[in-house]
Amino acid sequence: MAKLVGTFFHSHGGTTSLDPARWEEVRANRPIRSDVQIDDQETNLAKGARIHDSFRVLGEKLTEVKADVLVVFSDDQLECFDFNNYPAFAILVGDRFRKGWPHPGREIYQNRVGRNAEGGAWFNGHRELAVSLRSGVMLRGFDPAFCMDMPKEDRGLAGGVVRTAEELTDFTLPIVPTMMNLYFAPQPTAMRCYQFGKAVREAIGAFPGDRRVAVAASGGLWHTPGMPGAWLNTEFDEKILEMLKMGDAKGMAEYFDNYVIPDDDTSQDTSWRARAITGMPSPGGPALGTRETCARVAAAAVSEGRPTTIVDYVPVLASPAGNAFAYWEDL
Repeated sequence: MAKLVGTFFHSHGGTTSLDPARWEEVRANRPIRSDVQIDDQETNLAKGARIHDSFRVLGEKLTEVKADVLVVFSDDQLECFDFNNYPAFAILVGDRFRKGWPHPGREIYQNRVGRNAEGGAWFNGHRELAVSLRSGVMLRGFDPAFCMDMPKEDRGLAGGVVRTAEELTDFTLPIVPTMMNLYFAPQPTAMRCYQFGKAVREAIGAFPGDRRVAVAASGGLWHTPGMPGAWLNTEFDEKILEMLKMGDAKGMAEYFDNYVIPDDDTSQDTSWRARAITGMPSPGGPALGTRETCARVAAAAVSEGRPTTIVDYVPVLASPAGNAFAYWEDL
């Protein structure tokens, strides 16, 4: 049977790939809450270095566990799906997937730092494991959509999955993209994502052969990019990371779902319809980008009970976003 050899957790927001010398350019165009501190360039450069050193650590750890295939939990942000059809969970069962090209109007992000593939680059899928995982979670109460090809090939696959492939792998390691609707209401609850992660863990264990399987979560923690009154709730992030460190995936889910958005927090107001907001009610817990934390909940459920090493937590106030990196390994 397949062996689980590690779980890896990282953020993928714009400040993980944008030159930190330009972070304040982003901030200048965002309606961030007035009491959010402004970091000077020296501080931003130091934080940027910490982010990329954390990616380096995760990449080295993934190499050490000698994984044959990597399952990645992340959200799709209109790359594959749209509001004509948006599944809660979807698994790519194709043989390969590609990175999209930079979007018009986002030129500031085109000169990226870190490890980055060229636009249009292809990555390897793992059809055999992907099909087995989809069948396995169906036996365990989930009915995810499947994609044999990318629904919108010109857009490429979910950027969060690509970010994992770029920063953690050698660009050849086979990957099973497991996409979750974490951004657009109504999304699955954190507890449902926890249960999904448990189902994936059981399905990995049932996969025949001696494959070494690693799992990654791409996204989160706290961030509400571009929203009026955006701020960084470091207390929320610290609680999530405290439970992740202990291997308490269920506690992470419960804490997330029980979070109540304050009436005066305009950064999480999703009651109105916009390009990236459906206007439909969310199931509870934080809204928008912070819900990517649920990808971490799913991956933590895969290795539930195992203490996790927190590599670093980097609060980027120019976004603002809580960037966090962690891993569990079984050598």
